Amino acid sequence: MTRLLITGGAGFIGSRVVAAALADGIDVRVLDTISPHVHREPPALPEGVVLIRADVADSDAVGDALDGVDAVCHLAAKVGMETGFDDAPDYARDNVVGTAALLRAMATAGTSRLVLSSSMVVYGEGRYVDEAGRDRAPAPRGEDDLRAGMFEPRDIQTGGVLRPALVGEDAPVDPRSVYAITKLAQEQLAAAWARETGGCVAALRYHNVYGPGMPRDTPYAGVAAIFRSALERGEAPRVFEDGGQRRDFVHVDDVAAANLAALEWTDRRRGIRPFNVGSGTVSTVLDIARALAAASGGPDPVVTGRYRAADVRHITASSARARTELGWSARIGLEDGMRELATAPLRR
Repeated sequence: MTRLLITGGAGFIGSRVVAAALADGIDVRVLDTISPHVHREPPALPEGVVLIRADVADSDAVGDALDGVDAVCHLAAKVGMETGFDDAPDYARDNVVGTAALLRAMATAGTSRLVLSSSMVVYGEGRYVDEAGRDRAPAPRGEDDLRAGMFEPRDIQTGGVLRPALVGEDAPVDPRSVYAITKLAQEQLAAAWARETGGCVAALRYHNVYGPGMPRDTPYAGVAAIFRSALERGEAPRVFEDGGQRRDFVHVDDVAAANLAALEWTDRRRGIRPFNVGSGTVSTVLDIARALAAASGGPDPVVTGRYRAADVRHITASSARARTELGWSARIGLEDGMRELATAPLRR
């Protein structure tokens, strides 16, 4: 029987990975700080799951947690978009230093299989093409365009308006926030570890994960949870720009299944391989707000026209590599998933 350590296993995604692993007959061990910033009260883990309450940056605790472990799913991280540069040291400590400490402990313990929770944010803007279908680099969006309500990126060379396309794992990376930089740093640290130890890493670049148990009432929550929280308060979801921002929303249970597929893939392999984890369905932010409002019987969304120049306009995944190499694809449709989210309990 595989013995698996799941860091951050008490969190939103981690807890669903724990449940999926147990259902697959895997012996599960969880390492989690149970931070009061994340957990209002200590969560109840399933029977038989060993909980080590410790920081992933605590090498001694991680070393003890790795005793007899065959593989690691690393989900412990400070997540979401930072509220200002004051957050930078916290992101760097939790995500970069914590991952480095985990990898050092894995090297010492001889644990050679790692499923790393990465993110679509490493790409920055998504992939764009011109009218002829040629890949083109988008210029930073200008204030004149944004004030005029023209939100689509322009070609950095010609100034022409670009069309969004699906981004693959071989696309250039261009992290544009502190959080994004730390997620790419996690991948790079894991790549160095794999080269030095002969280990194997599946780096799962999650797209917009949603589902029951999402955090609520926090600036770090995903947009689906922010809309859902507004509706629960009886308020209309407030949508930035024109609501046409394209995203790929993937259900948390599909993400958990991707972790198990990646775990199996790491057996008898070496090196690092990134995989997009998305539903394959392109939606707009306004689509999500409308779906949640309709499912909950709440007020219609309000399109505010507000913008943040640094925001990514479009980012949608091609998950073909995960389908081909991991044998994984999302199973929960967006309509069913949003209907569930509209009434499911969120994490306070």
